[in-house]
Amino acid sequence: MSLIKAYVKWIIVGFTLFFIIITFKKHWQSVTEISLNYQGWLFLFLALIITLIAHIWSAWVWLWILKLFKQSFSNQWGLKVYLITNIYKYLPGNVGHFYGRISAISQQGGSVTVASLSVLLEPLLMAAAALLIALSSHSLGLIKTTNNLGILWLQGLALISVLIGIHPLILNRVIGFFQKLNSKKNLKNSSVYLDRYPGNILLGELGFVLLRGLGFILVFMAFMPVTMSQIPILLSAFSFAWLLGLIIPGAPGGMGVFEATIIALFQSSNLPISIVLSAIAIFRIISILAELIGAGLGYLFGNLSSRHY
Repeated sequence: MSLIKAYVKWIIVGFTLFFIIITFKKHWQSVTEISLNYQGWLFLFLALIITLIAHIWSAWVWLWILKLFKQSFSNQWGLKVYLITNIYKYLPGNVGHFYGRISAISQQGGSVTVASLSVLLEPLLMAAAALLIALSSHSLGLIKTTNNLGILWLQGLALISVLIGIHPLILNRVIGFFQKLNSKKNLKNSSVYLDRYPGNILLGELGFVLLRGLGFILVFMAFMPVTMSQIPILLSAFSFAWLLGLIIPGAPGGMGVFEATIIALFQSSNLPISIVLSAIAIFRIISILAELIGAGLGYLFGNLSSRHY
């Protein structure tokens, strides 16, 4: 099964990269003719700042998840761990950031069950937030994510399943199962449970997706004027592409899957394909740069914390 998963992953990566390379080759001449003025560079700088803020906000939401399960860690420690481990997702396997956070919580004497649930709930609620935006956008006619009614029903069912599955009546049963499993493995644990619906966490992840979407829109604004009517379309397309990059087993950070989805969504639009190609390339660079700056801030938080104690 692991061998099959590996083959599927590389097939997806291969197809997406092939599609992106062919598209870039076809429109390379028009892409090279694009230039940025002072205002364009300013928009790119703002996109970098907003993307960095989005990652810091995501770290706060992760801390909310830990506190929801009665785990008391300092804000400095949480920001440090999250921002530093965030770049581990670019390691082979795309799970390094999850392992790093579980290991950090365990080393601080936290519950292994909560550590596991925190890295499970975070991407799950991120996906739910992005799916909520994508389905709403499709129903409003902003973007067309699929022509298949069955797939739309499956997407709606997936969203409803997540929203119901995080209810304490269900999630506490899952927690109990993990606690029994970890106790058999002699892992350090404590009794944890959820006493309220994590609606604030879902709203927090929705804010994260919207902030990332704003950064994406600012990149487009660096290359072309964006009207008010285009903003919901760009945000909707970003949310759907980011969702696929999160859930499809491809390259780390959704690399390739995100770009291919954006190109496919905008091929039939009135947006110049050269602008689309330039924007997604620059946006990927900005995203990685923001994560690197975030990791640097994480180390700074760590040094300040160690000096304080």
